[in-house]
Amino acid sequence: MMWGYGSNMGWMMWLWGVLLLAGIALLVLVAVRLSGTGRTSERHPEPRQLPGPEAGRTRAQQILDERFARGELSEEEYRERLRVLGEGR
Repeated sequence: MMWGYGSNMGWMMWLWGVLLLAGIALLVLVAVRLSGTGRTSERHPEPRQLPGPEAGRTRAQQILDERFARGELSEEEYRERLRVLGEGR
């Protein structure tokens, strides 16, 4: 008795080979996903806001700072508008 190792063994060897390759490909795919190199967010990270003089300031206050720096506002107008913004908190 040959226990299945007869002439019909050829297709079974092909099946095991294909299953083995599919398993290896799946393991590689899982490893890449777990390592994070396949994520778009890590390939193109968002720019980070570094803490600086503007840290903790609202966008409105930043706009006032920019307008004052460009000379669009006088010092008096700038301080008045900052005071008004501060009262809104």
